[in-house]
Amino acid sequence: MEALAQALEVNGISTVRFEFPYMQKRREDGRKRPPDRQPRLLEYFSEVVDQVRQELNDGCPVLVGGKSMGGRMASVLASNRSDIAGVVGFGYPFHPPGRLDKWRTDHFASLRCPMLVVQGTRDPFGKFEELDGYPETWDRVQVEWLEGGNHDFQPLARQQSSQSALIADAARQARTFVDKLGEA
Repeated sequence: MEALAQALEVNGISTVRFEFPYMQKRREDGRKRPPDRQPRLLEYFSEVVDQVRQELNDGCPVLVGGKSMGGRMASVLASNRSDIAGVVGFGYPFHPPGRLDKWRTDHFASLRCPMLVVQGTRDPFGKFEELDGYPETWDRVQVEWLEGGNHDFQPLARQQSSQSALIADAARQARTFVDKLGEA
C-alpha cells in the first residue's frame, strides 16, 4: 500500500489512507482478527469520506478506492452515495479463490459513478479468463490488466518486469481514469 500510495502521488493523485477499526486493533495488540462486518466497514469508510469532504472545497471531486477488500468496500459505498466521482479498485476480490459460485459483484449494477479495476492476470480473486466477457450490467466498470501480476501485483520470476513496475503501471492507469473523469 505504501508503494502504491507513492506511485499515485508521483502521478499527481493525492491519497488519504486509513485503517479499518479491526486493522487498528490488530496493530495495537498484534492479534490477527477477521475483518469487521460489511455494515461497520461501510460506516467507517463513509465517516472518512465525510471528513475529507469537510476539508476540501465543494467543487473538488472525491474518488474512493482501495486494495482488495478496501476496493470492494469503496465500490459498495459508491453504489449507495451520490457524492462520489469515481472508484478505483486495485486487486479487486471478485470471488474467493477457487469459488466461482461466490461472485462479489451484484452491487456493480447500482454503481452511481464510473469504476476502474486494476487487476493482475494471475489474481486468484479474479483472473483474466474468468472475467472475459464480464456482464453487461457492469457498464460502469472498466477492468485493466497487469500482465502476470498476482493479487499483490507480483509478476512471475521469469517475467521481464517487477512488482514495483506493475504498481507504477497501476498508478498510471489510475491517472488516465481520473483524467477521463475530468473530461466528462
